[in-house]
Amino acid sequence: MSAPNTTQPVAQPTTAEFNGIGNGPQIQRTTPILDVICGPLLNFKRMSNEQSQDPQWHGSVLIVLPPGSNPEPLTLTCLGPCGEAASTTHNNGYSVPSQGSSFPAVKLYEDPKKGFWRYNIDLPFQEYESGWEYSIPHLETDTNKALRFVVPSKHESMRIMFHSCNGFSVGTDEESWQGPALWNDVLRVHKEAPFHVMIGGGDQIYNDNVRVDGPLRPWTDIGNPKKRRAFPFGNEMRAECDEFYFQNYVKWYGCQPFASANGQIAQLNIWDDHDIIDGFGSYTDHFMKCAVFRGIGGVAHKYYLLFQHHIAPPPSTFTTDAPQTTRVTGETTAVDETQVKDTWVLSREDEDPSFIIGQKPGPYVEERSRSLYCQLGKRIAFLGIDARTERTRHQVNYPETYDLIFKRTSEELARSNGTIKHLLLLLGVPIAYPRLQWLENIFQSPLIGPVKFLNKRFGFAGSLFNKFDGKVDLLDDLDDHYTARQHKHERRELIQRLQNLAKQYNVRVTILGGDVHLAAVGRFYSKPNLHIPAEHDWRYMANIISSAITNKPPPAAVANLLARRNKIHHLDHETDETLLELFDKNPGEALEGVKPKTAASNNVTMPSRNYAIIAESHTHSGTNTAVNGVTANGINGVSTNGVNGTTNGANGTTNGTDPESFEAPKNPREPLHAGEEHAGTTHSAAQGLKRTGLAGVDGLDVTIRVEIHNNPSSKDGETEGYGISIPALDARGAVVNGHEKR
Repeated sequence: MSAPNTTQPVAQPTTAEFNGIGNGPQIQRTTPILDVICGPLLNFKRMSNEQSQDPQWHGSVLIVLPPGSNPEPLTLTCLGPCGEAASTTHNNGYSVPSQGSSFPAVKLYEDPKKGFWRYNIDLPFQEYESGWEYSIPHLETDTNKALRFVVPSKHESMRIMFHSCNGFSVGTDEESWQGPALWNDVLRVHKEAPFHVMIGGGDQIYNDNVRVDGPLRPWTDIGNPKKRRAFPFGNEMRAECDEFYFQNYVKWYGCQPFASANGQIAQLNIWDDHDIIDGFGSYTDHFMKCAVFRGIGGVAHKYYLLFQHHIAPPPSTFTTDAPQTTRVTGETTAVDETQVKDTWVLSREDEDPSFIIGQKPGPYVEERSRSLYCQLGKRIAFLGIDARTERTRHQVNYPETYDLIFKRTSEELARSNGTIKHLLLLLGVPIAYPRLQWLENIFQSPLIGPVKFLNKRFGFAGSLFNKFDGKVDLLDDLDDHYTARQHKHERRELIQRLQNLAKQYNVRVTILGGDVHLAAVGRFYSKPNLHIPAEHDWRYMANIISSAITNKPPPAAVANLLARRNKIHHLDHETDETLLELFDKNPGEALEGVKPKTAASNNVTMPSRNYAIIAESHTHSGTNTAVNGVTANGINGVSTNGVNGTTNGANGTTNGTDPESFEAPKNPREPLHAGEEHAGTTHSAAQGLKRTGLAGVDGLDVTIRVEIHNNPSSKDGETEGYGISIPALDARGAVVNGHEKR
């Protein structure tokens, strides 16, 4: 229910006392009831004491409240072991906390319309997979129930859900696609086999409507590109854009069933262009430097930090009528007194250790990039590269940013002393993907000139050209790709540095990517004439491409065209790459009335909404989570996979197949190792609910759950799963031409 209007002016504490900038909105609410504008949103930040016997989990909870609110501390309680094993586990001598821990609220930002509050929470990993419950007094939400989340045992790695493109492009018939329907499937799976973290690969929200039915519409309607570039971005337009971006976040993050997932599965996000506006960073440099692009870059960055990272934004963003905000200082945008009027922003807060912060601001966003490094449980490390803040049409990241990223990652891997077996690298877009340079050549050829002239004069082929710089609309998407011509060298250097990292620290690198609105699995691998089994091949890296979880997929013709372009490419003299033939059949093929999504010849790209699951293939808990021979992985105790700490894979194996017994195929699109055999719907990892044991003791199971979309009016988000397994790396066993390769 809504609280009565009980706001009144109040004297504010001094800025020094509050450790912030600005005086705030001079409002205080006298009712204890907290009307939630948005939230709670749960984030995972990092682990500490990772290699000790007492590792700690660190995260945060964000709520957005009316101004003047004063939320009470959050209470966090351990519910003990998940599911039916709880009482048995307790009787075996494990301690189950009965009294909750308390965490105070920290105000991040407040203006006359809203206030952002964060709770920093931490907890100890247990001997068992544990459920945790958090509650905030007087919080008025849709359910008014305490929220729960799940943490793996200290001996296990996290069970991961990966998604991207969680929104709709301009012009999509959202009702026919039933909104974020696949989140219903996410919650069904989570109930049966809980996710410990969900990784957002970019485009967690689509803000593109700001140019269609938002404050940028008058600017977009300007026909002359020169006048559009010269258009000012004053404080009035900034305020209108600020309100648009805020309301769009509130609408989307409060939309069910996505909202339910936000409160019970910890998020870990990196942004991409639609979190700002379509194609941001990939238009021509002189156009990207125009005032409007720089202005919305700042506004989008503000709410990206607040909603997706739970940290305070810069106190001001770019406007043309405040000269101090237009000059890059090397740190952040300078304070504009107009913007901080009636506003309060937390300042001088220590940065969370999970961030790898760039040394200088991006060329179009007046802030420094924020990449992420953290550990996801015992054996999996995560590296998310911010590939948008520094992006231009000719670069993805500054060279010095790559140096920072690899320095930090190397230090962490060395510190783990071999405990980390997998490094998950998150990129906004795929990196092992078919080349489309021939399409770029067509769009940039003189043949397009007459069409462009007719478009400018008469609006001919209007849908082919974007509204920003008048170029072919698909060009910004193509320029975004690592496989684009201008990113070729940067791409090769990135992969080679990853190969060296994998070899040096004996860690398997797996890449996550989204953006393209279809599912696929690409792989880099040593050339066949080197005779290195994948289990020993530090060049073997799978690129799990999962996109989109909400946006509509491309037409089947596009997916089929990409499949025909799936050549065997040569990265360098030792490395090849190609997509895996993962899709053995269309999703829901056996159901009546389900239409095929691809041609019968296309087994590599799937144009249907989807998300991915990544989990360890084998249990490591032993007697720590196996109680009387039963391991309960779900909140409701659904799955019982562990017997005396072992996991039964296919044919009763636990350690996968001996790599020496696997015969490499002549066609690298086919399985390159035992974990890729039977890839697709018949693979043991296809459903993503159980450990398969197929990838060895330290291997990973990967599932891509693809929407069937049998009934367009259904909001259930029914899916069919496709699976593979990825072995851990033993680079010490690599043999090249009969010689051991070290």
